[in-house]
Amino acid sequence: MNVLGPAIAVMGIIGAIFGIGLAFAGYKFRVQIDPRVTQVRSALPGANCGGCGFPGCDGLADAIVGGRASADACKPGGAKAAEAIASIMGVAVDTTAERKVAQVMCGGGSGLANERSTYVGIQTCPGAMLAGSGSKACTFGCLGYGTCVSVCPFNAIHMGPDGLPVVDKEKCTACGNCVKACPRAIISLVPVSKVVHVRCKNTDPGAVVRKVCKVGCIGCQICVKACPTKAMQFAKNLAYIDYDLCNNCGTCAQKCPTKAIKDYAAVEKQAASA
Repeated sequence: MNVLGPAIAVMGIIGAIFGIGLAFAGYKFRVQIDPRVTQVRSALPGANCGGCGFPGCDGLADAIVGGRASADACKPGGAKAAEAIASIMGVAVDTTAERKVAQVMCGGGSGLANERSTYVGIQTCPGAMLAGSGSKACTFGCLGYGTCVSVCPFNAIHMGPDGLPVVDKEKCTACGNCVKACPRAIISLVPVSKVVHVRCKNTDPGAVVRKVCKVGCIGCQICVKACPTKAMQFAKNLAYIDYDLCNNCGTCAQKCPTKAIKDYAAVEKQAASA
């Protein structure tokens, strides 16, 4: 005991010294956290989807307070989150902009797009792209392996019976994950009110398109000539829509000889009357 007593005392003194040193270091080198970071974080939805380009909601909150992101950078949070964050930051945001949703710009599903081979590799779209671009003859269309489905944190996309992704507009938050994940770049974010879309991305000449897909755009420009609002545009052998000018009249869809343009309002009306 005569030996252990002094040793224990010395260890206690050393421990106390280290403790005081650590406490001093913690105080000296502490990182000051702006209280607004916590407030902004609380206003975010907590989806941690990464659609904003930052590592989760914590990263976005820090970026907003640090001036590296705008108050309305969180698309899933919508106008409610943007207004709350703007109030915290003492800035103004425009919450009148129309909500956007993902739209798959390809109609070449099973039976419409020709197959050139049987693909047996990794069942993901990037995997298919690396292994000869999948089985479809069209090298511009949807690969059909559902990578967009797997990256959607809101369960807003599922694969339809024709092998093409289907977007649930009610669940879609326009986070953009599916847009970034698609190796063919056939998913776009469009205003939710727009119901007419050119569902083709093939920029090959019309004669080539006809050989690979029954519903591909052949560049005839009939839709461009028929559009009463000049919303139909044409470039690189492909028709596309200027949504700022489109009034959803559906004339282009009615005139399109290959049905590459789809009027969802007309489809829903037809289904309701069936």
